[in-house]
Amino acid sequence: MAGQGHHGGLDAQGYIEREGSLGRIQETFWPVVAAARDRLTDVFGARMTSAYLYGSIPRGTARVGRSDLDLLLVLRDEPTEADRAEARALGDALDKEFPGIDGVGTLLVSRTRTLSALETYDLGWFVACLCTPLLGEDLAEFLPRYRPDSHLARETNGDLALHLSRWRERIAGTADTDEARRPLVRFMSRHLVRTGFTLVMPRWNGWTSDLGEMAEAFAEYYPERAGQLREAALLGYDPTGDPTVLRRYVDDLGPWLAEEYARVHGVKEPRPD
Repeated sequence: MAGQGHHGGLDAQGYIEREGSLGRIQETFWPVVAAARDRLTDVFGARMTSAYLYGSIPRGTARVGRSDLDLLLVLRDEPTEADRAEARALGDALDKEFPGIDGVGTLLVSRTRTLSALETYDLGWFVACLCTPLLGEDLAEFLPRYRPDSHLARETNGDLALHLSRWRERIAGTADTDEARRPLVRFMSRHLVRTGFTLVMPRWNGWTSDLGEMAEAFAEYYPERAGQLREAALLGYDPTGDPTVLRRYVDDLGPWLAEEYARVHGVKEPRPD
Protein backbone atom coordinates (compact mmCIF):
# COMPACT_ATOMS: atom_id res chain seq x y z
CA MET A 1 0.00 0.00 0.00
CA ALA A 2 1.08 3.61 -0.59
CA GLY A 3 2.87 5.07 2.37
CA GLN A 4 4.62 1.81 3.33
CA GLY A 5 8.02 2.78 1.95
CA HIS A 6 8.49 4.01 -1.58
CA HIS A 7 10.11 3.15 -4.87
CA GLY A 8 12.62 5.28 -6.77
CA GLY A 9 12.18 8.82 -7.99
CA LEU A 10 11.25 10.27 -4.58
CA ASP A 11 13.30 12.17 -2.03
CA ALA A 12 13.50 11.33 1.65
CA GLN A 13 10.27 13.27 2.32
CA GLY A 14 8.33 11.40 -0.36
CA TYR A 15 8.26 14.17 -2.96
CA ILE A 16 8.98 13.49 -6.63
CA GLU A 17 12.54 14.46 -7.43
CA ARG A 18 13.26 16.45 -10.55
CA GLU A 19 14.56 14.07 -13.18
CA GLY A 20 17.24 14.99 -15.65
CA SER A 21 19.98 17.59 -15.59
CA LEU A 22 22.40 19.21 -18.00
CA GLY A 23 25.15 17.15 -16.38
CA ARG A 24 23.54 13.91 -17.55
CA ILE A 25 23.53 14.80 -21.23
CA GLN A 26 25.74 12.41 -23.19
CA GLU A 27 28.65 14.05 -24.97
CA THR A 28 27.33 13.17 -28.41
CA PHE A 29 24.19 15.26 -27.83
CA TRP A 30 25.87 18.40 -26.51
CA PRO A 31 26.37 20.02 -29.94
CA VAL A 32 22.66 19.92 -30.79
CA VAL A 33 21.69 21.12 -27.30
CA ALA A 34 24.13 24.04 -27.58
CA ALA A 35 22.82 24.90 -31.05
CA ALA A 36 19.23 24.79 -29.81
CA ARG A 37 20.07 27.08 -26.89
CA ASP A 38 21.72 29.66 -29.11
CA ARG A 39 19.08 29.61 -31.84
CA LEU A 40 16.16 29.81 -29.42
CA THR A 41 17.59 33.05 -28.11
CA ASP A 42 18.07 34.36 -31.65
CA VAL A 43 14.54 33.42 -32.78
CA PHE A 44 12.41 34.22 -29.72
CA GLY A 45 14.52 36.73 -27.83
CA ALA A 46 12.59 38.68 -25.19
CA ARG A 47 9.33 36.90 -26.09
CA MET A 48 10.67 33.81 -24.29
CA THR A 49 11.00 33.72 -20.51
CA SER A 50 12.23 30.14 -20.16
CA ALA A 51 13.35 27.15 -22.20
CA TYR A 52 13.59 23.58 -20.96
CA LEU A 53 14.77 20.19 -22.14
CA TYR A 54 12.79 17.08 -21.28
CA GLY A 55 12.80 13.43 -22.27
CA SER A 56 15.68 11.03 -22.76
CA ILE A 57 18.42 13.55 -23.60
CA PRO A 58 18.51 15.32 -20.19
CA ARG A 59 17.92 11.96 -18.47
CA GLY A 60 21.06 10.60 -20.13
CA THR A 61 19.25 7.66 -21.72
CA ALA A 62 19.02 8.91 -25.32
CA ARG A 63 19.99 6.61 -28.20
CA VAL A 64 22.00 8.03 -31.08
CA GLY A 65 19.89 8.26 -34.22
CA ARG A 66 16.77 7.03 -32.39
CA SER A 67 15.92 9.68 -29.81
CA ASP A 68 14.39 13.07 -30.48
CA LEU A 69 15.20 16.43 -28.91
CA ASP A 70 12.29 17.56 -26.74
CA LEU A 71 11.95 21.24 -25.89
CA LEU A 72 9.46 23.26 -23.87
CA LEU A 73 9.38 27.01 -24.48
CA VAL A 74 7.62 29.37 -22.07
CA LEU A 75 6.60 32.65 -23.69
CA ARG A 76 5.51 35.91 -22.08
CA ASP A 77 2.22 35.79 -23.98
CA GLU A 78 0.05 33.02 -25.37
CA PRO A 79 1.80 31.34 -28.31
CA THR A 80 0.62 32.39 -31.76
CA GLU A 81 0.58 30.41 -34.99
CA ALA A 82 3.59 32.46 -36.06
CA ASP A 83 5.43 31.37 -32.91
CA ARG A 84 4.63 27.74 -33.62
CA ALA A 85 5.75 28.07 -37.22
CA GLU A 86 9.08 29.53 -36.09
CA ALA A 87 9.53 26.70 -33.59
CA ARG A 88 8.82 24.09 -36.29
CA ALA A 89 11.28 25.72 -38.67
CA LEU A 90 13.96 25.81 -35.99
CA GLY A 91 13.31 22.16 -35.14
CA ASP A 92 13.43 21.07 -38.78
CA ALA A 93 16.75 22.84 -39.25
CA LEU A 94 18.26 21.16 -36.18
CA ASP A 95 16.97 17.76 -37.27
CA LYS A 96 18.60 18.10 -40.69
CA GLU A 97 21.88 19.39 -39.31
CA PHE A 98 22.36 16.87 -36.50
CA PRO A 99 21.90 13.21 -37.57
CA GLY A 100 22.33 12.02 -33.99
CA ILE A 101 18.72 13.00 -33.22
CA ASP A 102 15.53 11.68 -34.77
CA GLY A 103 13.39 14.79 -34.90
CA VAL A 104 12.70 17.77 -32.65
CA GLY A 105 9.51 18.22 -30.68
CA THR A 106 8.78 21.67 -29.29
CA LEU A 107 5.94 22.58 -26.92
CA LEU A 108 5.01 26.24 -26.55
CA VAL A 109 3.11 27.58 -23.54
CA SER A 110 2.65 30.91 -21.82
CA ARG A 111 4.07 31.80 -18.44
CA THR A 112 0.60 32.71 -17.16
CA ARG A 113 -0.87 29.35 -18.12
CA THR A 114 2.06 27.42 -16.66
CA LEU A 115 1.64 29.09 -13.27
CA SER A 116 -2.18 29.05 -13.26
CA ALA A 117 -4.09 27.21 -10.55
CA LEU A 118 -5.74 25.02 -13.19
CA GLU A 119 -2.38 23.77 -14.44
CA THR A 120 -0.59 23.39 -11.10
CA TYR A 121 -0.92 19.60 -11.09
CA ASP A 122 -0.43 19.07 -14.81
CA LEU A 123 1.68 21.51 -16.78
CA GLY A 124 3.15 22.96 -13.58
CA TRP A 125 4.14 19.51 -12.33
CA PHE A 126 5.61 18.70 -15.74
CA VAL A 127 7.84 21.77 -15.61
CA ALA A 128 8.86 21.30 -11.97
CA CYS A 129 9.59 17.57 -12.11
CA LEU A 130 10.17 16.46 -15.70
CA CYS A 131 11.85 19.47 -17.32
CA THR A 132 15.50 20.54 -17.14
CA PRO A 133 16.16 24.30 -17.27
CA LEU A 134 18.08 25.40 -20.35
CA LEU A 135 17.47 29.16 -20.60
CA GLY A 136 15.84 31.91 -18.53
CA GLU A 137 14.04 31.72 -15.22
CA ASP A 138 13.10 28.38 -13.68
CA LEU A 139 9.37 28.42 -12.95
CA ALA A 140 9.77 25.53 -10.53
CA GLU A 141 10.63 28.21 -7.96
CA PHE A 142 6.98 29.34 -8.06
CA LEU A 143 5.44 25.86 -7.94
CA PRO A 144 4.79 23.44 -5.06
CA ARG A 145 6.48 20.13 -4.48
CA TYR A 146 4.60 17.08 -5.62
CA ARG A 147 3.79 13.68 -4.19
CA PRO A 148 2.69 10.70 -6.33
CA ASP A 149 -0.89 10.88 -5.07
CA SER A 150 -4.35 10.50 -6.58
CA HIS A 151 -4.75 14.23 -7.17
CA LEU A 152 -1.64 14.27 -9.34
CA ALA A 153 -2.76 11.10 -11.11
CA ARG A 154 -6.16 12.60 -11.94
CA GLU A 155 -4.83 15.90 -13.24
CA THR A 156 -2.05 14.41 -15.37
CA ASN A 157 -3.80 11.55 -17.16
CA GLY A 158 -7.44 11.62 -16.15
CA ASP A 159 -8.56 12.68 -19.64
CA LEU A 160 -7.79 9.57 -21.67
CA ALA A 161 -11.41 9.21 -22.81
CA LEU A 162 -11.16 12.59 -24.58
CA HIS A 163 -7.95 11.53 -26.30
CA LEU A 164 -9.42 8.29 -27.61
CA SER A 165 -11.97 10.02 -29.83
CA ARG A 166 -9.22 12.19 -31.31
CA TRP A 167 -6.98 9.17 -31.79
CA ARG A 168 -9.66 7.43 -33.83
CA GLU A 169 -9.84 10.46 -36.11
CA ARG A 170 -6.05 10.53 -36.49
CA ILE A 171 -5.95 6.83 -37.35
CA ALA A 172 -8.70 7.25 -39.95
CA GLY A 173 -6.82 10.15 -41.52
CA THR A 174 -3.43 8.41 -41.66
CA ALA A 175 -2.12 6.92 -44.88
CA ASP A 176 -2.43 3.13 -45.12
CA THR A 177 1.30 2.42 -44.84
CA ASP A 178 3.54 1.11 -42.08
CA GLU A 179 5.73 4.19 -42.37
CA ALA A 180 2.79 6.52 -41.75
CA ARG A 181 1.44 4.46 -38.84
CA ARG A 182 4.70 4.00 -36.91
CA PRO A 183 4.71 7.50 -35.35
CA LEU A 184 1.13 6.95 -34.20
CA VAL A 185 1.98 3.59 -32.65
CA ARG A 186 4.96 5.13 -30.87
CA PHE A 187 2.98 8.10 -29.55
CA MET A 188 -0.09 6.13 -28.46
CA SER A 189 1.99 3.34 -26.93
CA ARG A 190 3.85 5.81 -24.76
CA HIS A 191 0.69 7.64 -23.76
CA LEU A 192 -1.05 4.42 -22.71
CA VAL A 193 1.94 3.14 -20.74
CA ARG A 194 2.26 6.43 -18.88
CA THR A 195 -1.46 6.43 -18.15
CA GLY A 196 -1.30 2.85 -16.92
CA PHE A 197 1.58 3.79 -14.65
CA THR A 198 -0.06 6.86 -13.14
CA LEU A 199 -3.16 4.75 -12.53
CA VAL A 200 -1.13 2.71 -10.03
CA MET A 201 1.40 5.41 -9.08
CA PRO A 202 -0.16 6.30 -5.68
CA ARG A 203 -0.13 2.64 -4.61
CA TRP A 204 3.32 1.96 -6.09
CA ASN A 205 4.47 5.17 -4.37
CA GLY A 206 7.30 6.26 -6.63
CA TRP A 207 8.18 7.83 -9.95
CA THR A 208 9.91 6.67 -13.12
CA SER A 209 9.93 7.74 -16.76
CA ASP A 210 11.26 4.41 -18.02
CA LEU A 211 8.50 2.73 -20.04
CA GLY A 212 9.59 -0.76 -19.03
CA GLU A 213 9.57 0.12 -15.34
CA MET A 214 6.19 1.78 -15.75
CA ALA A 215 4.74 -1.38 -17.31
CA GLU A 216 6.15 -3.55 -14.51
CA ALA A 217 4.71 -1.26 -11.84
CA PHE A 218 1.31 -1.53 -13.54
CA ALA A 219 1.66 -5.32 -13.73
CA GLU A 220 1.87 -5.55 -9.94
CA TYR A 221 -1.75 -4.40 -9.65
CA TYR A 222 -3.34 -5.47 -12.95
CA PRO A 223 -1.74 -8.79 -13.92
CA GLU A 224 -4.60 -9.58 -16.30
CA ARG A 225 -3.61 -6.57 -18.44
CA ALA A 226 0.14 -6.74 -17.83
CA GLY A 227 0.97 -8.32 -21.18
CA GLN A 228 -0.74 -5.53 -23.08
CA LEU A 229 1.15 -2.78 -21.28
CA ARG A 230 4.46 -4.60 -21.58
CA GLU A 231 3.92 -4.87 -25.33
CA ALA A 232 3.02 -1.17 -25.50
CA ALA A 233 6.23 -0.31 -23.62
CA LEU A 234 8.30 -2.17 -26.21
CA LEU A 235 6.42 -0.49 -29.07
CA GLY A 236 6.99 2.89 -27.43
CA TYR A 237 10.68 2.42 -28.13
CA ASP A 238 10.55 0.35 -31.34
CA PRO A 239 7.17 0.90 -33.02
CA THR A 240 5.63 -1.25 -35.70
CA GLY A 241 3.26 -0.06 -38.40
CA ASP A 242 0.75 -2.85 -37.77
CA PRO A 243 -2.79 -1.38 -37.96
CA THR A 244 -4.14 -4.05 -35.59
CA VAL A 245 -2.06 -2.51 -32.80
CA LEU A 246 -3.83 0.82 -33.21
CA ARG A 247 -7.23 -0.88 -33.31
CA ARG A 248 -6.48 -2.70 -30.05
CA TYR A 249 -5.47 0.58 -28.46
CA VAL A 250 -8.67 2.46 -29.31
CA ASP A 251 -11.11 -0.48 -29.10
CA ASP A 252 -9.83 -2.43 -26.09
CA LEU A 253 -6.91 -1.27 -23.94
CA GLY A 254 -7.67 2.44 -24.20
CA PRO A 255 -11.38 2.28 -23.29
CA TRP A 256 -10.71 -0.11 -20.42
CA LEU A 257 -7.93 2.08 -19.08
CA ALA A 258 -10.04 5.24 -19.35
CA GLU A 259 -12.94 3.62 -17.46
CA GLU A 260 -10.71 2.19 -14.74
CA TYR A 261 -8.86 5.48 -14.37
CA ALA A 262 -12.11 7.40 -13.88
CA ARG A 263 -13.26 4.82 -11.33
CA VAL A 264 -10.05 5.02 -9.28
CA HIS A 265 -9.03 8.68 -9.58
CA GLY A 266 -11.91 10.55 -11.19
CA VAL A 267 -11.83 12.69 -14.33
CA LYS A 268 -9.38 15.50 -14.99
CA GLU A 269 -10.74 19.03 -14.55
CA PRO A 270 -11.81 20.30 -18.00
CA ARG A 271 -9.58 22.76 -19.82
CA PRO A 272 -10.88 25.70 -21.88
CA ASP A 273 -9.22 24.29 -25.01
